[in-house]
Amino acid sequence: MAALDTRHNILTILESWSGFVVEKLGKSAPTRTVPDLTRFLLIHLEWLVTQPPAVDFAEEIDGLRLELLRTIDPGPSERHAFHRECVVDNCTGTINTSAQHIGNTERRSIRCSSGHSWEMHEWITLRPLMERQRKAVSA
Repeated sequence: MAALDTRHNILTILESWSGFVVEKLGKSAPTRTVPDLTRFLLIHLEWLVTQPPAVDFAEEIDGLRLELLRTIDPGPSERHAFHRECVVDNCTGTINTSAQHIGNTERRSIRCSSGHSWEMHEWITLRPLMERQRKAVSA
């Protein structure tokens, strides 16, 4: 889940800054992929760092770098820190990651305090539900 959240944050921030460049320079927007947005920003980096929000740009990119590093190599206290409102409609529970040890094997799953659970191969299905929930909260 952390990897999906990090990917979403990277895409959102790169798209936002690319939009700033498009708006100010009248350039055509790149496609909404991390490689294309990154390439676009690198092409316009010299101009971008001379703009008033350059400090904000640098801080956001550094924040993404740190988030990505924490995602791929979390500290011991961050490995089990995922807690979020359940994504099932009308459920008031909270979901969190947990590990179940069976012999020498660790099996990870996501469980809701109200009883819902998702195995690792089902995690990808949670993303659209989380997006729907975010949109409902911000509406």
